[in-house]
Amino acid sequence: MTPILKNVLAVIAGFMIGALVNMGLVMTGPSIIPPPAGVDMTTPEGLQAGAHLLEAKHYIMPFLAHALGTLVGAFFAARIAATRKSVFAMAIGIIFLLGGIAAARMIPAPNWFIATDLLVAYLPMAWLGWKLAGGQRN
Repeated sequence: MTPILKNVLAVIAGFMIGALVNMGLVMTGPSIIPPPAGVDMTTPEGLQAGAHLLEAKHYIMPFLAHALGTLVGAFFAARIAATRKSVFAMAIGIIFLLGGIAAARMIPAPNWFIATDLLVAYLPMAWLGWKLAGGQRN
C-alpha cells in the first residue's frame, strides 16, 4: 500500500472510529446522568427549551464524548499513518474541533462549557492521542 493511500485511510479510519466513540458516549450519557424531568436531550430544540434546567453534571458526558472521541480517533490515525503521524493525529483534532465549533453555535450551553470544550477536548486530546500512539514524528 502506498504511503499516500495509507495516510488517507488513517484519517478516514481515525475520523470514523472517533465519531463512533463520540456517538456512543453521547447516546449512553442520559442513561448514566439522567436529564432533568421534561428535558428532551435528543434535539437542539429540546435542549434550547430545557437548557436553563441543566446542571454542570449534565455536561460531563458531552465533554467526555468530545474528548475521548478525539483522543481515540487521533490515536488510530497516528497508528495507521505511514508518515507524519503527528500531522494526521492533529488533523483529526482539527476536524473534531470544527465540529465542536459548529455544535457550540447550534446547541445552547453555558460559556464555561463551550470554552472548556473547545480549548481542552480537541487539540490537546489529539496531541495526547499521538503521544499514546508512540509520539514519533515519522
